[in-house]
Amino acid sequence: MAQKKALVTGITGQDGSYLAELLLSKGYEVHGLVRRSSSFNTWRIDHVRDHLVLHYGDLVDQNSLVRTLAMVKPDEIYNLAAQSHVKVSFEMPEYTSNVVASGVLRLLDAVRELELPSRIYQAGSSEMYGLVHETPQKETTPFHPRSPYAVSKVFGHYMTVNYREGYGMHASNGILFNHESPRRGENFVTRKITMGLAAIKKGKSKELRLGNLDAKRDWGFAGDYVEAMWRMLQQDQPGDYVVATGETYSVRQFLDEAFGYVGLDWKDFVVVDPRFFRPAEVDLLLGDPTRAKTVLGWQPKVGFRELVRMMVDADLERA
Repeated sequence: MAQKKALVTGITGQDGSYLAELLLSKGYEVHGLVRRSSSFNTWRIDHVRDHLVLHYGDLVDQNSLVRTLAMVKPDEIYNLAAQSHVKVSFEMPEYTSNVVASGVLRLLDAVRELELPSRIYQAGSSEMYGLVHETPQKETTPFHPRSPYAVSKVFGHYMTVNYREGYGMHASNGILFNHESPRRGENFVTRKITMGLAAIKKGKSKELRLGNLDAKRDWGFAGDYVEAMWRMLQQDQPGDYVVATGETYSVRQFLDEAFGYVGLDWKDFVVVDPRFFRPAEVDLLLGDPTRAKTVLGWQPKVGFRELVRMMVDADLERA
């Protein structure tokens, strides 16, 4: 059997790096799309860099997508590239929608134009549920996005459904709830907490500034979640899946677990700063992963406590 080829957009990100490792372990030839920038931001994939084929390209540049797809002819495409920060999306709404919404359309249409038989995974987000209509949230729960990022993800979701139904493409949406790891971006709350904690523990800092401590999220481990993406593209039929743990914890509980793990009380260090509140807050996200578990046979392996401790350990070591 010929070696399978995968193209991963956003390969330098948290999910892209874990997915690249998974695909390499399964014998794939792995190609990644990377944006040109003045500084190399490849630390997450440096350890497997020699085993990857990287291409310059961008979801805002249709020609780069067509060129790369025509050259690689991938069996599987994983679209993980995004401006993925919710707060930043309020400050850069047009750019966010250009990448996160229109970028999905460009990619799908490039595949259609080239008549490639590639199977496509589109990275959705629990943020699409926003002002939630039911708890827990499942595949049939209506979306009510509360940020330019979330609105753009909803566009990408339905465009994927549209190309699947309209052109018979094997295109699936993963509605992933919050997933974290030691490779999480430094401006996300979980990583801000573990980095801030490491700085406090090493005597480099005396306080940690955060926004809404009452926001509740369904937090899982990114390394577990990329396996669900892969499993979606191994199915005979494409479909949409919620990927979550089915448990929810507040930012406050994350603080309890992280600071308690190293014997500190977070109340001595955390300052609530109004600058970090969103214009429209998403209060409670809790996913129902029943379909992913039954159809894909997927199970999350890393629990909340284990995840927090893994992140704290990694940032203590880095500090």
